[in-house]
Amino acid sequence: MKIIVLNCGSSSIKYQLFNMPSKEVLAKGLVDKIGLKGAAIKHKRSDGTEVKLEGEILDHQSGIQFLLGILVSEKYGSIKSIDEIDAVGHRVVHAGEKFSGSVFISEEVINALEECVDLAPLHNPPNLKGIYAMKELLPEIPQVGVFDTAFHQTMPPKAYLYGIPYSLYEKYKIRRYGFHGTSHKYVSKRACDVLGLDITNQKIITCHLGNGASMAAISGGKSVDTSMGMTPTEGLIMGTRCGDLDVGALLYIADKEETSIPYTSTLVNKFSGMIGISGVSSDMRDIEIAAEQGNERAQVAMEMYQYRVRKYIGAYAAAMGGVDLIVFTGGIGENDTVTRTKSLDGLGFLGIDIDKNKSLKSRGKEELISTVHSKVRVIVIPTDEELMIATDTYEIIDQLAEREVF
Repeated sequence: MKIIVLNCGSSSIKYQLFNMPSKEVLAKGLVDKIGLKGAAIKHKRSDGTEVKLEGEILDHQSGIQFLLGILVSEKYGSIKSIDEIDAVGHRVVHAGEKFSGSVFISEEVINALEECVDLAPLHNPPNLKGIYAMKELLPEIPQVGVFDTAFHQTMPPKAYLYGIPYSLYEKYKIRRYGFHGTSHKYVSKRACDVLGLDITNQKIITCHLGNGASMAAISGGKSVDTSMGMTPTEGLIMGTRCGDLDVGALLYIADKEETSIPYTSTLVNKFSGMIGISGVSSDMRDIEIAAEQGNERAQVAMEMYQYRVRKYIGAYAAAMGGVDLIVFTGGIGENDTVTRTKSLDGLGFLGIDIDKNKSLKSRGKEELISTVHSKVRVIVIPTDEELMIATDTYEIIDQLAEREVF
């Protein structure tokens, strides 16, 4: 079964074409700067052939039309006909409380996702554009939605409710939802597979550390808590997001600066976090270089980032009554050896014993970085959200085919 996975952003479309269940990646690429000057598609085939094609890409539908044309082209294609595509898997950021797992996209599902737009106004509209486009271009091909929030729907009320009047939760569904669920689900399962562990009896802390960052407490294979909240702003310090912040401090800033709600939102989402603290960059690599050169604000930013990760590890170990396995993933979690190693400093009381030599050398590959004496295993697992989306899509379509839905 050939499945195309789409991750539609406001001005971009990431895509991969999988052959399932073998998990072979036939092609992948990025449609970038949709509706902007310099729009282009970067495409790579499984044999390594790469191409960048520029052109006028006015909207998501024309972008998807463009990438489908490349997939079947004689020079750069990986399939002979669009008819070879059996299903489409979409990354959708927010599903509210409506879905606790991936679903076949029907009209009812589309209506439900449209109702969730207010919960993720920056993410859900472009996600829906991808669904609309495929429905228009390939109406006979089934589509599946895989939600960032779905994995965290197993959190209990004590973890997801905020300390505000309950009526506001009932009226507006204001609660913790969490994000990066597809990544947390994938790396926790993959780590257990690599180590030969039964996920149903493991207490796992997953650390998805990138420009956007979150952590999750996973007990018995189910998410019981996560650092991001109703929006992706809460939790860890991120590239441009503030992370945990006293609401009173935010109100104080808004009052003193006489800012509007949109400006205040931009402040905490675009100009805070590592770039706001360091004044250097939102990229951890740039901040580390500045810190090594003696930039004090960069040094403080690094320490704050590492401290926040370490604090959440301790909190989640307490929440679960212990921890058996810690997983690092994401651009920083997989490759930033200094941040990863220092985030674990001082956690020996939990039974964590890191092989620092191995940790400082491990980049972008599956590798156990704890010692044989460590009571808690610590492993690096590169995330593969696209594969997780393809896997869920394959399983749902396969089940529906068995029931002769199509």
